[in-house]
Amino acid sequence: MDLNNPDGTGELKISRMTIESDCASFDFEGQVEGYGSVFCTHVLESVDGDRTRGVLSGEARTFLTDGTLITTPHRGTFVRDSSTLRTYFTDAVNTGAVNFVIWDIDILSKHVKVSYWEIKSPN
Repeated sequence: MDLNNPDGTGELKISRMTIESDCASFDFEGQVEGYGSVFCTHVLESVDGDRTRGVLSGEARTFLTDGTLITTPHRGTFVRDSSTLRTYFTDAVNTGAVNFVIWDIDILSKHVKVSYWEIKSPN
């Protein structure tokens, strides 16, 4: 897997951010190459006192241009530097595909850059 050449890219925006004492949750929406209109929710939980790294879990729903619904869970980790997050996770798409995914999230601008690498092709 060549991390310099993702199989697909996209851009999302943060549409909601909720802060709790033990986690933060985010809703995202936007377009991802090969997956159409994407809607996701992620919950991030820190594993250290300064909240610079932790684990994430989430769900995504996408709609292709023909209306086909695609679903997947997300599980992974994150690191934070100031107001920037980088998430690393895998998904298990209902089509049979499995992807390794990196998101670069700018919390202040609400912009998310998506890159993914297919590690298992769809059925």
